[in-house]
Amino acid sequence: MRRRPKILAALAAVALPMAVTGVSSAEPPVAPATAQEAGPDALAAAFKAASAQYGVPESVLLAVSYAQSRWDDHEGKSSTSGGYGPLHLTAVDPSTVRERSGRRVTAKVDSLQTLYRASELTGLAPATLRADTAANVAGGAALLAEHQRALGLPTGTETAPGEWYAAIGKYVGAEDRTAAGIFADDVFAILAKGAARTTNLGQRVVLPAVEAVPVKSQLALLDLPAGSDPADNQADCPKSVACEWLPAPYEWYGKPSPGAYGNHDKADRPNDMKIDYIVVHDTEGGWQGTLNMVQNPKYVSWQYTMRSSDGKTWQHVPHKDVAWHAGNWYVNSHSIGIEHEGFAAQGATWYTEALYRNSARLVKYLAGKYDIPLDRAHIIGHDQVPGTVPATVRGMHWDPGPYWDWERYFEYMGAPIKGTPLPVRVGSPVIIKPGFEGNNQVMTGCSSTGCVPQGTNFVYLRTAPDENAPLVKDFGLRPDGSHSTTHVSDHGARIAAGSKYVVAEIQGDWVAVWYLGAKGWFKNAPADKDAYTKPSLVVTPKPGLASVPVYGRAYPEQAAYPAEIPYQPVTPLQYSIGAGQAYPIGDRDIQTDYYYAKTFDGSTPLDRTQVVGKDRYYQIWFGHRMFYVRAADVNVRLSF
Repeated sequence: MRRRPKILAALAAVALPMAVTGVSSAEPPVAPATAQEAGPDALAAAFKAASAQYGVPESVLLAVSYAQSRWDDHEGKSSTSGGYGPLHLTAVDPSTVRERSGRRVTAKVDSLQTLYRASELTGLAPATLRADTAANVAGGAALLAEHQRALGLPTGTETAPGEWYAAIGKYVGAEDRTAAGIFADDVFAILAKGAARTTNLGQRVVLPAVEAVPVKSQLALLDLPAGSDPADNQADCPKSVACEWLPAPYEWYGKPSPGAYGNHDKADRPNDMKIDYIVVHDTEGGWQGTLNMVQNPKYVSWQYTMRSSDGKTWQHVPHKDVAWHAGNWYVNSHSIGIEHEGFAAQGATWYTEALYRNSARLVKYLAGKYDIPLDRAHIIGHDQVPGTVPATVRGMHWDPGPYWDWERYFEYMGAPIKGTPLPVRVGSPVIIKPGFEGNNQVMTGCSSTGCVPQGTNFVYLRTAPDENAPLVKDFGLRPDGSHSTTHVSDHGARIAAGSKYVVAEIQGDWVAVWYLGAKGWFKNAPADKDAYTKPSLVVTPKPGLASVPVYGRAYPEQAAYPAEIPYQPVTPLQYSIGAGQAYPIGDRDIQTDYYYAKTFDGSTPLDRTQVVGKDRYYQIWFGHRMFYVRAADVNVRLSF
């Protein structure tokens, strides 16, 4: 097993937000009315006022903002790209973007500092533009209008939205016309469909659908390169994602040892190993430092890196090869890993709309290509990957963390998380759908000042049907038997959106599900439901067995191994399924195999061989991670 150390910001050449200062020592002008302190229509009024003041069609301004933030202000916190507020005005210190010659593309500096240009255009202090939503909207309108004028195109509230196509593409700060056009296309798709929602501050904003024909020929006016020629681009991505090939090195660096090489393994997937999973990671650092590291042959690898600001994507490892990304060799052999620029703790940053939209497009494309189901048993977080043996369970990763909006992500894929309206009853399989916005679970440990209250993707499980009962235990994470905690990295008592469990008991509004071999309780009141019935195949121990073990990998039996390949023991984890318990199946058609790959040149006898076993396993929903169980140990039934 090759384990991937989490990318640390301290190791990466990352782009970090600058300290916010005024543009001069003069007293800043008075900002527009603060939307978060006014009535529920104040933000809508701010869009209207900014549209009139700077000559930008209100529909265009609303759609650009929706594409950036869905009109949220994120409590004044920056995105991973250093962007603030509903219009995502950026404030990044270009001196932190250190270049490593020949190893990466460097971002355009002006796209990193739009907040300061907006300050110059509006006369408002950067601190005001960052913290005040109405001022932020005005700053974004001023920037859009400036882009339009610089292109020699007409401004004014009555101009046709289609005339703003190039200015919209310019706004996102893309490095080439392909990426600029993709963002502009997203904005025009929002215009065509319309949008309406209540923001995180309780502001109600509505964008009626607008018929607009974008003038796409305007992209030629942008002072940007055209982007990669698809004919010369080895990257395997959908056309709707701006994507380039930036290979991870397959290099031998440890003469004379043939096993000293990096940073992935050659294979022939899916002709040998099936590709069953797409693993969602976050980088814990900036995209540029991440690109540096994946080009280090002594580091590890993953298939894709995606930038936060605009969803620009780089592919590093061909799908046919095995990247070293998940910390579980069986999962590595059967998965594609995508690194997303971001931080799991989200104490100071948030995932952008561009990141969600483009990642969803990429995942949907890959799932279609390799026949991967669009569900949470196959589109998984790194936090769902199990340890391989008991000793590795505690050290497994927990990204993308509690602030990744799985429900929105699957909606963008066209595969929303949902169940049936049937009543939840004992023995019913249920799917978890707690909502994200407004699901502000108590969290601790994000930073020295705690965790900013915001939406989360899970609900807690308790040991009894009582709000004050302790959280359930996870003996893998806490071998001393102590209870799970609310620390941001402790997911021992969480059931996340899209996960599935079987109901063990019901008391009033409280529901208990089978979880890690015991009952875990959560409240599921009719007016605030978190769980919905989801008919599923479930496993139960075979009659006469007091318990059955669970595993972190589906390796073959010893008889399947040739003499030249060392046997990989099938080691049970520290959990088990007790008699009378039931767990949903995530996948009943997985390969029982081990990929033997040990040398750079394939010189070891039978190197790069897939050992296939006859023993069968099922992937099951057992806790906060996925696990495997031997088919010979369980019975399978369809449950409603």
